[in-house]
Amino acid sequence: MELAAQIVVGLVALIHFYILVLEMFLWRTDRVRATFGTSAEFAEESAALAANQGLYNGFLATGLAYGLVTDDLKFQVFFLSCVIVAGIYGALTATRKILFVQVIPGALGLLLVLLAY
Repeated sequence: MELAAQIVVGLVALIHFYILVLEMFLWRTDRVRATFGTSAEFAEESAALAANQGLYNGFLATGLAYGLVTDDLKFQVFFLSCVIVAGIYGALTATRKILFVQVIPGALGLLLVLLAY
């Protein structure tokens, strides 16, 4: 069970690192605009906001990675909880797709971490 928890926490961290890359560095590209359903004009106007969101996703990824490397249960629980709350907010205000990308993996990770320790 502990290995499964570590794998899922690692995957959640990777998801958020990937989101950091999309939002901070690739926001204006055709592929990312298609993924997020934005126009070139919107992407240009919102690039600073997207980069800010990306930075926050990077903090989530870093916190989860630190929790894994140090085997710190409190860090893992805290950052997985942050992922879940942010994902719920995003699903309610942006797109329901966030439930599948962030909330479900985060909740699965939190469940496995709590069961493993």
